[in-house]
Amino acid sequence: MPSPKTTLRVGAAMVALAAGLGLTAVPASAAPQTIPDGPALARQLVKKVNITGTNRHLIALQRLADRNGGTRAASSPGHEASAEYVATKLEDAGYIVTRQEFPFVYDETLSQSLTVDGAAVPFNRMSYSEDTPEGGVTGPLVVVPADDTPGCEATDYDGLAAEGAIVLVSRGTCTFGQKATVAGEVGAVGVLIYNNVPGALGGNLGGPLPGSAPAGGISQADGATLAMQEGATVTLAVSGVTEDRTSYNVIAETQTGRHENVVMAGAHLDSVPAGPGINDNGSGSSALLETALQLGGRPKVNNAVRFAWWSAEEFGLVGSEYYVRNLDFEEQLNIALYLNFDMIGSPNAGYFIFDGDDSDGVGAGPGPYGSAQIEAAFENYFEVTGVPTEGRDFDGRSDYGEFILQGIPAGGLFTGAEVPKTEAQAAKWGGVVGDAFDPCYHQACDNLGNVDRVALDRNSDALAFVLGSYAISTEDINGVPPRKARAKARAAETRVAPTVVNDRDL
Repeated sequence: MPSPKTTLRVGAAMVALAAGLGLTAVPASAAPQTIPDGPALARQLVKKVNITGTNRHLIALQRLADRNGGTRAASSPGHEASAEYVATKLEDAGYIVTRQEFPFVYDETLSQSLTVDGAAVPFNRMSYSEDTPEGGVTGPLVVVPADDTPGCEATDYDGLAAEGAIVLVSRGTCTFGQKATVAGEVGAVGVLIYNNVPGALGGNLGGPLPGSAPAGGISQADGATLAMQEGATVTLAVSGVTEDRTSYNVIAETQTGRHENVVMAGAHLDSVPAGPGINDNGSGSSALLETALQLGGRPKVNNAVRFAWWSAEEFGLVGSEYYVRNLDFEEQLNIALYLNFDMIGSPNAGYFIFDGDDSDGVGAGPGPYGSAQIEAAFENYFEVTGVPTEGRDFDGRSDYGEFILQGIPAGGLFTGAEVPKTEAQAAKWGGVVGDAFDPCYHQACDNLGNVDRVALDRNSDALAFVLGSYAISTEDINGVPPRKARAKARAAETRVAPTVVNDRDL
């Protein structure tokens, strides 16, 4: 991801889900694993989707990357081979499969380096950054004050000698692209953007920005150190290749179910150019594929199910944005909800559910109506299965973004990327305090050894259960009380009617 949030049952469990209440676990004697009460399809799907099948797909993606230069980046032979692997399996399973081609601007880092007073500092070139001249640029370090809009406006540089300097600005408030553009406007020859949370920082300028300052990201800790070194001599060297290319999404839909009330789930299939992307996002892609194959193209469902394997997510969510923006309003209305699975097997895993109701009060507000219910569905699943969870802000760093902008309810799962795991999180989930959830995030080492298969298995089961439940009913998402709740209301009205009639006798 460009870096990082059902339990419905035809009957009482649907009421519990709509109310955000917990579900009753199936007794161990009745099932080989703890599965929440819910629709038979959802429970059966959990049993069918297992780590053996999901891991087989991970192995396939690794080998396809190995055969194609070690990457599955959008437009590369590795991505095309991955997409055809997915598409042909879905066709064989009876799905209606579409390959949706779209244009995008490809970017790949060729070289990057940063030294401060001769000492190397870890640094990540921002995608679409302007190149420095051969040999790099050298200038004094200028620290931009960390106000409410750090580096977002030219006035942030008032009184600073930015001309010919390399400027240090905090992440936050505006886009990386805007920070690079403003730095270029004031004459800076480079901009270093430091993280505002623990961990390293990579990023994307959103596309080529002629005239912007060459840009890259550094960690919060390194940013704090450099902020004390104003005036130090900095040498920055970056180069990359940026060019127009095409890629394609793979879309698959069941032949059965209502096609005007579609349950949709997606995962990006492309990796970064630097590596095979087995956790990011082979994990989500493989879990989604195994769920689709076990569901089959002609399941007995009330609602059609549509799966998507996006491309060019790593270049700014391009594939998913293209897909949603090219649906007319009626076609968008046909989508009842969207579920997103991006990095669900991180090696130092956490268990995050997207915060549909904004109960955490962090970052973005709540998702469209129905997003809270999706969050509750995942929460209830994990509560029954005994896995503690945390909320995750809709920060716009994955493919749910355009769905939310168009008012489509969304949710999903995430196991963490470059941010370090806290002591409290390690106490809750295990793992290593202070290490990133995925230490190989966006690197060549994101390979088969970079996946926590317990986390992947748990999240795959949650995916299968929630998706299978919504394939039976989306009543709570659509704002319609579940059938049993309506039946109870009608029964109550019937019981009350005689009393109302008899009031005239009082």
